[in-house]
Amino acid sequence: MKTITKAFENSSIDWFQLIKLVVYSLLLLNFALYVRNDLVIAAHTMRNGGPLIEWTRAFATTIDESAWIILIILLELETYVLSDEALTRKKVIFMHGVRFICYGFLAHTLYAWGINVYQLSGVTPIESVSNLCQLAGTDVSFATNLVYTLLDTSNCENLSNGSQFFYIDPPTFIIVTDSAGLIIERQLAWVDLLEAISWLLILLTIEIMVRLRDRDISEGPAISGLNAAKILLYTLLWGALAYWLYRGHLMFAWDEFVWISGFFLIEINMSEWRQEITGDDQTEKLQASET
Repeated sequence: MKTITKAFENSSIDWFQLIKLVVYSLLLLNFALYVRNDLVIAAHTMRNGGPLIEWTRAFATTIDESAWIILIILLELETYVLSDEALTRKKVIFMHGVRFICYGFLAHTLYAWGINVYQLSGVTPIESVSNLCQLAGTDVSFATNLVYTLLDTSNCENLSNGSQFFYIDPPTFIIVTDSAGLIIERQLAWVDLLEAISWLLILLTIEIMVRLRDRDISEGPAISGLNAAKILLYTLLWGALAYWLYRGHLMFAWDEFVWISGFFLIEINMSEWRQEITGDDQTEKLQASET
């Protein structure tokens, strides 16, 4: 595995490393934006408080992004920065321990999105309510396409002209939407869940490939199958990006693009690593034939 490339060599910029720096910096910026977004939404969904598990669900995106940032740093270290000699047993054990903790955070994300899908699938219309203004003054917020507005008599007529309304946050019952909003909420919930599953499967394929290459396996049916699986999974991610653009969630789509770019850089690292292993194998065979 190659050691870290100097950022500047002979007074010229290493553009690949500069691109990495830009992409990883954008990921950190996006993380800050997601923290802010979670805080804004939690001001509505958690304004009455709740148990710790509900708070973690409210900040599931923040937790998820934190884990992914740590994981991509670990992958960068393992596939590019650190040489084979630098990866001592203690460092490997430490990195695997941190990775295991991150997997726990990602499992929480699946739990949060799964619960959201389950709850939204079982909501029923609010009885005896056919006009949104009937709920004004009851300390509820109206939600549509992830936009939350505290409901009062001055805005209720402008927020919805629907005739059926639903609480989408049992058991707190402080977030309400109409039929059109419920369709969007359900679609967004499914996209969140499928996107999270796709990323975890991509991570699994990368982990398997790293383990295979630790054993000097850089080609063959297993590698080809894993590459084909990643193509399918990345296609699903581009589909999620397109859906968020359709719904006007530019931040979500931009974040997805930056994350795909970040993992594309990891893929380049692994491609170079594979070429290095193949080159080393060919050198060893040549030396053996000469002797």
